[in-house]
Amino acid sequence: MNAPRIALVTGANQGLGRALVEGLASRMGGDDLVLLTGRSEPRVMAAAGEVAGLPGTRARVEGRVLDVTDTDAIAELADELRVRYGGVDVLVSNAVARLLPDESQAERADEFIDVSNTATHAVLRCFGPVLRPGGRLVVVASSLGTLGHLDPRLHHLFDGASLDQVEYAVESWRAAIHHRTAAEAGWPRWLNVPSKVAQVAAVRAVAAVRRERDLATGTLIAAVCPGMVDTATSRPWFSDYSGAQSPAEAAGAVLDLVFTDHVDPALYGELIRFGKALDWHGGAPPLEQDRLLTP
Repeated sequence: MNAPRIALVTGANQGLGRALVEGLASRMGGDDLVLLTGRSEPRVMAAAGEVAGLPGTRARVEGRVLDVTDTDAIAELADELRVRYGGVDVLVSNAVARLLPDESQAERADEFIDVSNTATHAVLRCFGPVLRPGGRLVVVASSLGTLGHLDPRLHHLFDGASLDQVEYAVESWRAAIHHRTAAEAGWPRWLNVPSKVAQVAAVRAVAAVRRERDLATGTLIAAVCPGMVDTATSRPWFSDYSGAQSPAEAAGAVLDLVFTDHVDPALYGELIRFGKALDWHGGAPPLEQDRLLTP
């Protein structure tokens, strides 16, 4: 008898995160468990109850409060799942801080970096060791996460970097914002670009260490670009979102990656968009006046 599979999604109250929980719960079995996590207990519990009651839901769905900016809480949850279940089989790191176009990027930098980057580092450090053989650890990023979107002066901070070095680069970027030296150092004013590059660099760093062992056991660690998604977080940035996917549509490609039987070595540790790896060195720095989200 196979052991129940355990899946966890961060930032899952609404939007893409919730759609991922719904998809996992419908594709997994009756003995399996999907944990829907977020910061607000009322919203988490309400969302989990709603997903559990959907006609297509097969797996058990439970809500768990998790503030991803609390790295101790991430470590504690990883350890709990290790003790109770022997680890996790699927983890999708999806949490993101909502930022509006008319808000000061610099004033929101700490929250944005804490949610998107510090949390990603903690998830990789804490859940990587408890990811069971054949598991999937996926970080939701975007196509802006390729190195070419940064000023060439910054490439050395992320290209071939270890996770410690990525963390150092992110904190250096944070300090430059506070000291008002970011622009002269080459950091773009738009937070989303260096944040996504750092997320992908962190995934690449962890994957480089684990690659041989993971490929031997059919385990996947990767970043994923879901494409343009019509959500409350992204909608304010679009001048035309008529071509955007619904959260359920965007979740489909991510879930196809999660449930694929064979791990393609060409995708392992990469930024994947619709089943294909994006060129890590590709892209070009976006113009400051062109701040629409890139799918």
